Amino acid sequence: MTQHKGEIKFDLHTHHERCGHARGSIRDYIEAAIANGLQVIGIADHTPYFSYDKDQAFPKIAMGKSEFPEYVKEVQALKEEYRGKIEVLLGIESDFFPEHVEHYRTYFDRYPFDYIIGSVHQVEGVSIFNKNRWKGMSEQQKVKTKETYYRLIEHSARSGMYQILGHIDAMKGFYPEFSKIETEAVEHTLKVVGEYGLAIEINTSGKTKYVGGWYPTDEILELANHHGVKVTFGSDAHDPERVGDEFDLVAKRLKEIGFKEWCYFRQKERVSVPL
Repeated sequence: MTQHKGEIKFDLHTHHERCGHARGSIRDYIEAAIANGLQVIGIADHTPYFSYDKDQAFPKIAMGKSEFPEYVKEVQALKEEYRGKIEVLLGIESDFFPEHVEHYRTYFDRYPFDYIIGSVHQVEGVSIFNKNRWKGMSEQQKVKTKETYYRLIEHSARSGMYQILGHIDAMKGFYPEFSKIETEAVEHTLKVVGEYGLAIEINTSGKTKYVGGWYPTDEILELANHHGVKVTFGSDAHDPERVGDEFDLVAKRLKEIGFKEWCYFRQKERVSVPL
């Protein structure tokens, strides 16, 4: 771990046109970061669906497998080009499928990623953002679904593949009542995340969904602070205009909750930044 002296603005979660549902090139996001006063910008587009035979299994969700080496190459070239103007980090946002962890790991091990974000986007084969999954569910079923979600997040922490866990209550995105479903699974998961030394991101893209606001809730952040969980920042920008979105507001809130620092990652080593 290294310690950065003084304030620094960073955003570790940005996408671009390769994933099929974001606007703009990687260069557009880097330029937006410079314009918005950031010193560090991480590119972390969605991983291809490595476990499918087809090169491009889901064109509007993630890049094709053949695009993956090109993605890495482009970020590395831009890293060099922008050296001295802004630090560009090579990241990726990886879906977490417990049965495919080792398969994904073989792809990640080939390249010099600065960090990998592990995100659970599916629970029991259904997207966490599917508005209809909750219809007709009993309270008991809702609790079970939430516990399954957090069990997957816990498994992702234990996998050793990630430095950051993405949007750890994003299931509330189109179902705000999710936050009120009572279960001890949330705190249990945060304890594990703390033990394994991972960071969770404060992700400001919740404002683009029904729920508004950020992932995760203040209650989760208070628990995270209690259990020594590290925190980082990601706008989850799918549009260059959102790079660094609400960074200063998040920093202020984290200080109020009691955090003293947050972090980013370079060559998978944590760089701590005072709040």
